[in-house]
Amino acid sequence: MKQGAGGGGADSAAPRVDWDAAAAAFDDEPDHGLRDADVRRAWSGRLRSWLPARPGDVLDLGCGTGSLSLLAAEQGHGVTGVDLSPAMLERARAKLAGHDAVFLTGDAALPPVGERCFDAVLVRHVLWTLPEPARVLRHWRSLLRPGGRLVLVEGVWGSTAPVGIPADRLAALLAPLAGRTRVEHLSGDPALWGRAVDDERYAVVWSSPVTRTTP
Repeated sequence: MKQGAGGGGADSAAPRVDWDAAAAAFDDEPDHGLRDADVRRAWSGRLRSWLPARPGDVLDLGCGTGSLSLLAAEQGHGVTGVDLSPAMLERARAKLAGHDAVFLTGDAALPPVGERCFDAVLVRHVLWTLPEPARVLRHWRSLLRPGGRLVLVEGVWGSTAPVGIPADRLAALLAPLAGRTRVEHLSGDPALWGRAVDDERYAVVWSSPVTRTTP
């Protein structure tokens, strides 16, 4: 969760976090740093199934220290990462040194990139922190080329005061965008998290229509 230093969430308020201060220990979480070989392998396999098969341009929003950016780059994609935290981005740049990747300081809701430039927009644990998620999703769609994909990893965490965005809520927000939506539940795969979890964790892959031209 690398956004939401004060913004309201989709279904509940996001906590205030100083992500620059948190950057040094961010990768200590198994699903953040992907230091464990089994966890890294699990995320690599999922990412390969979510992103386009052919190498393309991937925009990683709220990229943090760049762990998912690195997996995408290793799979042949060119990566642009965006995060609000300069300290996170410093670690991401070091992690992807020598790869086809660029990192920009900016807001995930309005990233400093052009429209129709990307084959996939990858966002993990960020949308729930942003106000007006429907508007944000429309903007993210505008960043995609025809046939591009939104890859959204989200969930609902906590039992006493849960935060996050449920899968059915996110699917409903994507419905007006007139693409194809696939929901993949992730809670039952402990390899992704380095432990068993009992909260709601999932990925949504939304595919935009391919524009066909008449000869």
